[in-house]
Amino acid sequence: MTRNLIRYQTGSEHADQNQRLIEAVFDELSASRPAGIQYGVLRLEETKFHHIVLAEDEAARARFTGLAAFRAFQAGVRERCVEPPVSTPFVLVGGYRIFGAP
Repeated sequence: MTRNLIRYQTGSEHADQNQRLIEAVFDELSASRPAGIQYGVLRLEETKFHHIVLAEDEAARARFTGLAAFRAFQAGVRERCVEPPVSTPFVLVGGYRIFGAP
């Protein structure tokens, strides 16, 4: 299992568009229900976004990144950003009813 936190900041003029693109990813995830992937997104301070991606394996990650809505989101993400995306692996130290923790 891989766990990554991706964070970035959009320009204020792109924040709502960015959120709509993310919402489209969730719509496609709900419709296609790919196995082995967990995904969440936080929007902070209006223009900061944090994506949490948990992938069972590379095949699950490929199913996720292969979604049409995800590719549409990715297509212009760097142009929407004032702070580029940074991906950081993380270790879940603990949790209560979050990220599949018992």
